[in-house]
Amino acid sequence: MDKGIVGESFQERSLSFSEAPLMARKNTKQEEQPQWSWSLKLAAIGSSLGSAVPVGYCTGVMNSPAELMRSWCNETLIARYDLNLGESGLELLWSALVSIFLVGGAIGSMTGATMANRFGRRGCSNICGLLLALGAICFYACRPLNSVELLLLGRLLVGLAGGLLTAFMPMWHSEISALSQRSTLAPLCPMGLTLGVVVAQVCSLRSVLGSPENWHFGLAFYGIFVVVCYAPFRWYPESPKWLYVVKGRKEESRRQLQQLRGYTDGSAALQAEMDEMELEAASKVEASGLVQVLCDPQLRLPLIIVCAYLGGQQLSGINAIFYYSVSIFRKAGLSVQASEWANLGAGSLNLATSMLGPILLERVNRRPLMLFSTFFCTVFLFLFAMMLQFIDSYSWFAMGCVGCIFLYIFFFQFGLGPIPFFIGAEMFELASRPAAMSLGSVVYWMCNFVIGMAFPTLQNFWGALVFLPFSVTCLVLFVLTKRYLPETRGREPSEVAPLVASGFKSKVLLTNQASDQS
Repeated sequence: MDKGIVGESFQERSLSFSEAPLMARKNTKQEEQPQWSWSLKLAAIGSSLGSAVPVGYCTGVMNSPAELMRSWCNETLIARYDLNLGESGLELLWSALVSIFLVGGAIGSMTGATMANRFGRRGCSNICGLLLALGAICFYACRPLNSVELLLLGRLLVGLAGGLLTAFMPMWHSEISALSQRSTLAPLCPMGLTLGVVVAQVCSLRSVLGSPENWHFGLAFYGIFVVVCYAPFRWYPESPKWLYVVKGRKEESRRQLQQLRGYTDGSAALQAEMDEMELEAASKVEASGLVQVLCDPQLRLPLIIVCAYLGGQQLSGINAIFYYSVSIFRKAGLSVQASEWANLGAGSLNLATSMLGPILLERVNRRPLMLFSTFFCTVFLFLFAMMLQFIDSYSWFAMGCVGCIFLYIFFFQFGLGPIPFFIGAEMFELASRPAAMSLGSVVYWMCNFVIGMAFPTLQNFWGALVFLPFSVTCLVLFVLTKRYLPETRGREPSEVAPLVASGFKSKVLLTNQASDQS
């Protein structure tokens, strides 16, 4: 690796990237503010509803009709291949149907960096939509064609789309928005995933599309979001930074930037952003691959933060609760019907709290939100484990368990829910950003896979104490945030990168205190 190109000192880069553009931004701040143009709104809302919602939908749609789908798989294999799997074989097939989605997510994440640099952020969105559409077709056709193979293929395709989505979408939203707009757009990807889970919970009810005759319609229902939101895809904007820095298409980048910001011709604010991209392009920093990012010591700490946040989000227990929430509520003493309603209520609370994200992130710094969220998640997961373990000791422990779950979900969405998805876009510069976010996305899907497959077994061995490791994970994330996370709100990545360039020797805590005092 050429150290003169890839490993140049952060001090020189911070001078070239931050001083001149920062002064230009301050000088032009009063002259012209970036607008919320129709192009920016269309891309942000359309991509979230057309990609993030379907991926979230596919995450939650398999729970309610699970028994119906297992019976259909068994009957189909007997009718077509005269193959009776038995209980253990059917359990293995079902595990494959669940896990192939997560395996596809990991594979899609690994290809995210290459595809984001080669096809652009908008091109990745197009590929994601194509995979989701093909997946919906497979889901719709599997039952009429009596094909378990199509069901497996559909799950793989939507998994690939999910992995690609978590790698590129937060990066795309960050690059098409101005600095003052990023906090509003940043949580749209996790909000879309959360909305998709709730829509899936409703659609998969037996009274809606979860009946024995209609469950395949329920699996494919998300295709409506894909068709509607990708219809105006030709008007979605590409990342101006990718056009300018990676592809060298300067005039196209200028036109795209002007359309996104609503700048007038000859605008000083427009020229300031163009000058900033020119400095980044002139630095001749080549796009970094996965191996380069892993081997660069200056990127080690931010990469650990991104991977720890995305992996820790899954290991904090949120998906374990939603995968097995009905059985958890049953163990807490609720009836079957009450458990189903409590499950829907938990999903609705998760969605309602996530909608506070744009408001909170626009007004509150990242560090206090993450510290607040991880601290209370630690507390309520610990209390939930203790109450569930000794649920027979006091009559009120049953409702205490339900209350702890709802409070955990509430505080989860203040920071631990949205921030891990976009923190990489705010810490890494353009050259290393795709690779870093792809690596974080791989860790996210791998931890998701581990939770989905290992949680039932661990629960059988440990009982309620299985939630203690989740509490410890939140505590570790609290300490990592307190000690090493620089404040990224209102800062360009070129200003943040030097703060963590020294790895675990970085004086991030002192820098944050000095910044707060100033």
